[in-house]
Amino acid sequence: MLRFSQLLGQIVSFILFGLMLGYFSNSPSYTYHDSEMALIMVSFSHASERKEECRKFTQEELNTLAPNMRRPMDCPRERVPLYVDVMLDGENLLSKSYNPTGLAKDGSASIYERISVKPGEHQLIVKLRDSGREEGYDYESDTVINIEPKEIFVIDFRKDLGGFYFQ
Repeated sequence: MLRFSQLLGQIVSFILFGLMLGYFSNSPSYTYHDSEMALIMVSFSHASERKEECRKFTQEELNTLAPNMRRPMDCPRERVPLYVDVMLDGENLLSKSYNPTGLAKDGSASIYERISVKPGEHQLIVKLRDSGREEGYDYESDTVINIEPKEIFVIDFRKDLGGFYFQ
């Protein structure tokens, strides 16, 4: 049997634990971003082009392979890095290269960037290079945005929709 002092100690401990849990569930408050600023988020995953083109095996090469390994094309798996460029009112906010994922570097590159900006009307230019070219871009979008304080403006990329998608 528990003595009265042990029972009282447990009750006090549970009350203190409950109060502490209640306090930390609401405090200290966490601010996602500055309430007087707006936020541009660049968030998407995209698989770039392959580094090397597929080539067709010659008949001699096919003959040297085991029957279960014979396939008509040799396609290296490695992909080129993505290059993303974001400009706001002529100022470069983001200019970065993203490597493909996976052990063979054959997966999609994932981009997640948060950029705080002043609210208001802005000229936004977003560019993406997903091919092996050295200069220029494969996708480019130019738009005017009006962003409010505390607003989150998302830049997504969908190749099936023809490029950049703004939310």
